[in-house]
Amino acid sequence: MVEKEEAAISEEEAAQYDRQIRLWGLEAQKRLRASRVLLVGMKGLGAEVAKNLILAGIKGLTMLDHQQVSEEDTRAQFLIPTGYMNCNRAEASLARAQNLNPMVEVKVDTQDIANKEETFFTQFDAVCLTSCPRDILMKLDHICHKKAIKFFAGDVFGYHGYMFANLGDHEFVEEKMKVNKVNQELEDGPEAKKMKLDSTEITMVKKTVMFCSLQEALELDWRNEEAKATLKRTPTDYFLLQVLLKFRTEKGRDPLPASYSEDSELLLQIRNSVMESLGVSPDLIPDDFTSFCFSEMAPVCAVVGGVLAQEIVKALSQRDPPHNNFFFFDGIKGSGIVDCMGLSK
Repeated sequence: MVEKEEAAISEEEAAQYDRQIRLWGLEAQKRLRASRVLLVGMKGLGAEVAKNLILAGIKGLTMLDHQQVSEEDTRAQFLIPTGYMNCNRAEASLARAQNLNPMVEVKVDTQDIANKEETFFTQFDAVCLTSCPRDILMKLDHICHKKAIKFFAGDVFGYHGYMFANLGDHEFVEEKMKVNKVNQELEDGPEAKKMKLDSTEITMVKKTVMFCSLQEALELDWRNEEAKATLKRTPTDYFLLQVLLKFRTEKGRDPLPASYSEDSELLLQIRNSVMESLGVSPDLIPDDFTSFCFSEMAPVCAVVGGVLAQEIVKALSQRDPPHNNFFFFDGIKGSGIVDCMGLSK
């Protein structure tokens, strides 16, 4: 983990981040101002996460992407100006990203994340992966856990999006209204025995929450009775994510509209094999799912990117309860859900 120096807030920064300081306090903003984040994958979701982190006022953001700008990127990636086709995605995003907040140090790395040594990641307080294959997600989650680095991952597939967090044993503080007992000399009856909230006094409570690895969260045994009992409460998008990650591994890309028929057929085949391997019925994911998981939908990127950046900010500032450990968003229903996989199942 990075050794942080005390981050002093200048008058200019105090004015820039006044609303945030009022929201979560000066100490939380100082911790945020001393933090460096690595963001991998500068497609539509990556652009949303970058925007939110830069505006929040972290110390530095490194945008890493070895891919070139494609026609697909022009639909949701608002940091890339027109005329940058076939340029590196991270480099094409730099100018607009930096203009969002000159107080944040924004850097670009055009190397493949798969070729990075473990020591590279120790300069960061948090690592966020988007558009990465499953093996890279597992590898980086393991490295970050070993190095005490906050790990995040997320993706958007059409109308569906997710984020995952592994913060290890994470400490944070939470605001609580002070609870006072009613003076029974002044009040009688059953109500006098109840606790009442004193809304005029706020106290800060320190808490700790434990996270599991991505591997533990994804590789659950759904054949045992305990897991079967929770199956009805498990979001369908959890299983859909497994299918889409398997597709990405096999094809080296996400489903494309240009090859809709071919990719849809393969997605159905992968669904059947993945669900069988997990020990659950393929019918859990309806056949028409293939119509809703192509391309990045800009509104879905905005929602998932907002939640993902929010969780990174909460983790770095050590303020407020984090989402433990998945967040799934269904753009068709317009709703999201937080579910803890791997610890209690």
